[in-house]
Amino acid sequence: MRTPPRTALRTRTLAPLLLLAPLVTACGGQGAGADGADGARTVTVTVGYQSKTINTVTAGTLLRSLGYFEQELAARGERDGVTYKVDWQDYATGAPITAQMTAGKIDIGSMGDFPLLINAARGKELKQPTHLVSVTGYNLRGGLNTIVTAPDSTLESLADLRGKKVSTSVGSAADGTLVRALQRAGIDPDKGIQKLNQQPSVGASALQAGSVDALSQFVAWPGQLAFEGRAKALYDGAELKLATFHGVTVREKFAHQRAGVLDDFLRAQQKATSYLRDQPVAAAESVAKATGLPAEVVYLYNGADGIATFDPALRPELIDALKQDVPVLTAAKLVGGVDVDAFVDPEPLRRISAAAGPAYPAATGARSRLWLKGADRTTAYDSPRELLRAVRAAGGQVRAGYVPDAVTGTPWFADKAVWVAEGAELRAFVTPAGAAAYVAAHSGGGARTVTYEEALGLAGSPA
Repeated sequence: MRTPPRTALRTRTLAPLLLLAPLVTACGGQGAGADGADGARTVTVTVGYQSKTINTVTAGTLLRSLGYFEQELAARGERDGVTYKVDWQDYATGAPITAQMTAGKIDIGSMGDFPLLINAARGKELKQPTHLVSVTGYNLRGGLNTIVTAPDSTLESLADLRGKKVSTSVGSAADGTLVRALQRAGIDPDKGIQKLNQQPSVGASALQAGSVDALSQFVAWPGQLAFEGRAKALYDGAELKLATFHGVTVREKFAHQRAGVLDDFLRAQQKATSYLRDQPVAAAESVAKATGLPAEVVYLYNGADGIATFDPALRPELIDALKQDVPVLTAAKLVGGVDVDAFVDPEPLRRISAAAGPAYPAATGARSRLWLKGADRTTAYDSPRELLRAVRAAGGQVRAGYVPDAVTGTPWFADKAVWVAEGAELRAFVTPAGAAAYVAAHSGGGARTVTYEEALGLAGSPA
């Protein structure tokens, strides 16, 4: 992989100093001016991203490592005689990105669907309007958010959360999943549980310390905790059957003043998306190196047949889901209301798209995958049984096995899934509740839960 152009990285610890920086170079949207003895103009484009929210990587971590945006800007600079620089700012959540955007200090940002709505509301309130211009990763059923408990927890379903302490990040998509899931289970999300508003890392530590009973969080926290043996899934967000996604938002002033630069960013995002689709293992390894996350966890979400699908298109299903999210945030008094249609701006994508219509990636169906040590690709299997046979044959060479939930289709780690045997069939589930519901509905056929080791034995040897 080529070494990307050097870019300025501004940390939040230096934020107070930024207020003293000249407006002309602090933010591309503020205009350009002389910079340097030769009088050449320099424009700095500031991009806010979340390195560990890995469904934003095509507009953040992966895009940065590939250098595609810098390449686009270099070509533009040669045409118009301007030197363009990119200032990548990394944050843990979308809230600080919104704060910096509404202060005119970040031009382009990426975040989840609920934070996007808050971004829209704050922008309008503070007269610094923003617009949603593209999507990064999405799951049409809501599988990007998961509620997890401690590995030794006796909690097995949402009903068990009554009166319990649950950590989440209020205003996040994970909080939205928690609220909706509890409502469907007949539990008042305000009075039925003790909700703690915590950053993801704080909530993860609280779960491990036993000071909370469950954690509702967004990608990649649930998968990481499960992979490391620090949590097990209690509720799969895909059970909601409501799309969730991450997207790119831009300041309206910047979009007008630097329309060409925004086009360059979206072109670069498209290239990063193509790279991720074509080289999912290499992309996962790259993101893992940049974030410190296990590559196996990154692949669970971003890999081939992963939980997330990547495509910049503003799909109607996603915009509709965004509209359904507004009442949840309104009820929580986090926004007074959002005009989603006014917030979404499809024009920038239209400008750069060669195709007349959206080009969604083809659905491959729910397949199992095996990643062997030292391999630069994964192998797909048509059934969980075939995957387990391949795991047995590989012995100690297995890096990770992935199986789809038999009902929701959400991929999960094979050795962390709940397994059900029914005759010659072996089915995997993300949660104990999902497996229990299936067994109850198919008890006449002999369906029963089995351990992972038992499932491996029942799978038999490869032919």
